Amino acid sequence: MSGLEDDGGKDHLTSHADNHSAGDPRAQRDISAAEESSESSQTDEDSAWISWFTALRGNEFFCEVDDEYIQDDFNLTGLCNLVPYYDYALDMILDVEMGIDESLSEEHQEIVESAAEMLYGLIHARYILTSRGMVSMADKYQKASFGRCPRVYCQGQAVLPVGRSDMPRNYTVNVFCPVCQDIFHPKSSRAASIDGAYFGTTFPHLFLLNRPNHLPVQPSHAYVPKIYGFRIHKESIYYQRSRQGGSAREGGYFLQRGDSDKRRQKKKSDRQDRQVVLR
Repeated sequence: MSGLEDDGGKDHLTSHADNHSAGDPRAQRDISAAEESSESSQTDEDSAWISWFTALRGNEFFCEVDDEYIQDDFNLTGLCNLVPYYDYALDMILDVEMGIDESLSEEHQEIVESAAEMLYGLIHARYILTSRGMVSMADKYQKASFGRCPRVYCQGQAVLPVGRSDMPRNYTVNVFCPVCQDIFHPKSSRAASIDGAYFGTTFPHLFLLNRPNHLPVQPSHAYVPKIYGFRIHKESIYYQRSRQGGSAREGGYFLQRGDSDKRRQKKKSDRQDRQVVLR
């Protein structure tokens, strides 16, 4: 009888504790938080590497590349010469069970993870030039996932990612505005640290050529500098210096050098003329 009474007492205490936790909102929050944490960790483990990578904060510019595209060796031509641990990185992207933890040290595993990100970025730059890739990027463009142009007269035009080089580790990604046709730094500091080669120099222009319905109407107004309400004269030094700077930038070193040579020759001929007159 005593054993039965003890078990009954334990059941009563357990039931009392359950009722107490059910009535305590803090206990309920702790339980739900623990359940959400376990579910999220389980989801991270079960999700594919590509889905995990594109869902990371700061990687909103990336779209998901189809596995079929990555598995076609033709689409990856030449990338093995640019990415270290290429085979390991490719297996990681495709979620191939290869026992990385056992075959590589912790230091090498970090290198492989970095190589996988680089390899995916270079594959991504090629994929978004395909019709299927452009469909994925068009959805992001319509949602302004890449940001909007900061120029006032572009009126919040959605922008597209672009690189200044097709080779990695040269420049970070910029955004291209179809209205003013200029490039800017992304608004997101995380996105601004992405390598521009992961989007390439061709994408925004080919995208707009293939989808002319996305080409915006050019603005009818442009900013005009004024002083006390009056426009600055086009022949003033305000504009002359800018035109001189533009011609120097366009011509480069040789144009400047040629102009200076001409000026020296002219001064020399002027001196000779003066000497002839004096004689």
